[in-house]
Amino acid sequence: MAASATSSESSSSSKRARIGSHLDHETPPRRKRAKEEEEEEEEEEEYQSLIPGLPDHLAQLCLAHLPPPLIFAVCRSWRRLLYAPSFPPFLSLYALLYADDEPNAVAFACFDPVAAAWVDLPPPPTPLLQQLPNPNPNSPNLGVLIRHPSFLSRRLPLQSVAAAGHLAVLAGSTAELLPALPRPLVFRPHPGPPRWLLGPAPPLGPRRWCAAGAAPGGGGVFLASGVGPRPHDPALARSAALWHPRDGAWAPLPPLRDGRFSRDAAEAVGARGKLCMVNLRGRGPKQGAVLDLRRRAWEPMPPGMLAGWSGPVAAAAGDDDDDDAEAAMYVVDEGAGALRAYDWGGDRWETLLDAPELLRGAAQVAAGGGRVCVVTGCGGAVLVVDVSSSSPEPGTPTPPPRTWVVEPPPGKRVLAVHVLPRMGRPES
Repeated sequence: MAASATSSESSSSSKRARIGSHLDHETPPRRKRAKEEEEEEEEEEEYQSLIPGLPDHLAQLCLAHLPPPLIFAVCRSWRRLLYAPSFPPFLSLYALLYADDEPNAVAFACFDPVAAAWVDLPPPPTPLLQQLPNPNPNSPNLGVLIRHPSFLSRRLPLQSVAAAGHLAVLAGSTAELLPALPRPLVFRPHPGPPRWLLGPAPPLGPRRWCAAGAAPGGGGVFLASGVGPRPHDPALARSAALWHPRDGAWAPLPPLRDGRFSRDAAEAVGARGKLCMVNLRGRGPKQGAVLDLRRRAWEPMPPGMLAGWSGPVAAAAGDDDDDDAEAAMYVVDEGAGALRAYDWGGDRWETLLDAPELLRGAAQVAAGGGRVCVVTGCGGAVLVVDVSSSSPEPGTPTPPPRTWVVEPPPGKRVLAVHVLPRMGRPES
C-alpha cells in the first residue's frame, strides 16, 4: 500500500513538473523534498554492489577479466574499482616533457589510455629536491640542462628507465656540464599512493650520460660506462652495475672490456636474459656488446642484430615476465622510417611498419602491453603501434598493424616515454 502511494505521488509529481515547467522556482517544501530524494539516490549509488547478487570480492575477480575500457564505460562503481588500489592496474604511458619556451623545465605526466587524458605526476617533495644540485628546490628543472647556449643544435641527454615497476631518472648535465643527479630520482606509481624517492648513489659516482636500461624479467635498473665529474675516468668508463628498487645498494657486474661506451648516451635493452647495447646510434659504424646475466659474462653482439640496430630500440616481455622466454625487441630505423622486430632465431630484423612520414627521425621508443610507443622527431607526438595482433592464416598477406597518435599536453614536447602500471587516483 505504501509502495503504491509512493508510486502514485511520484507520478503526480512528475505530471506537475511537466505542467508547471514554465515556473521559475519551486515552493520551498517541494525543493527540499527533491533535494532529499537526490541525496538518497546518490547514497544508494555510492554503496551499490558491483554485481547484484555477488559479494564484491567475487565480483572483482569476475571484472578483472574484462577490458579496462569496458569497465570504465559501464557505471561509476565499476569506474571507481578500475582505479582502486586492490584492482589489477592497467598499463599507462609515462612521459618526460619540456616546453618550447622553457626547454630546461622538465615535467612528468602520465597518459591514461582508458580515460584518454594526461595526468600530471605529483611533484617530487622539497626535502628530496634539496638533495639535488639545484639552487632553487621549487624550480621544475631539477637542475638538469636540456639545451646549452653553446650547443643549441644538440639536445643534452636526460636518461630515464622503466624497471621493476618504477620510473628512474639516472643521468643528466647541469649548466656547468657536471652530473645533475648524484642519486637516481625514482617514481613508484603502484602499489599504494604514488611517491618519489631517491635511489642509492651509483658506484664510482654520478654520470652526465651512460649506458642505461632495464634488466629483463623485472630485474632492475642497469647502468654502465659513461662520463662522470671528470672527463676521462677509465674505471668509470668500464664499470657496470645493477640495482633493484627493493635493494639498498648497487650490485657490481663484470666490467666492460674498454671504455668505448662512454662516448655518448646509450640504451641497454634487456630481453631473454641478456642486455644488449651499441655505442653509437644510427647507420654509422658502431660496436655492440651483450651481457649474459645468467652467466655474468660479456659476449659479442650477433652480426645481424648489430647491422640492423639503426635507431632507438626497446624490448617488451612476453606473457610470462619471469622467464622472459618470449621477449620481443623492436628498432625504429630513424633514417628509413620503419619499425622492425628482431628475429632471434634468424638473427635478422623483420619490417612491421613502413611509415617514413611518422617514424623518420624518431627520438625514442618504449614497448609494453602489446604496444610500441615511438616519440616522433622533435617530440611533437607519440605514435602508438599495436603489435599484439595474431599472425594471419598461411598464404594470406600480413595486414599493417593498427596505429594511432597521442598528442602531448598543450605547449609541451616529449623527451621520453615509458610503459608502467597506472597511478591510483580518485574518480574524476
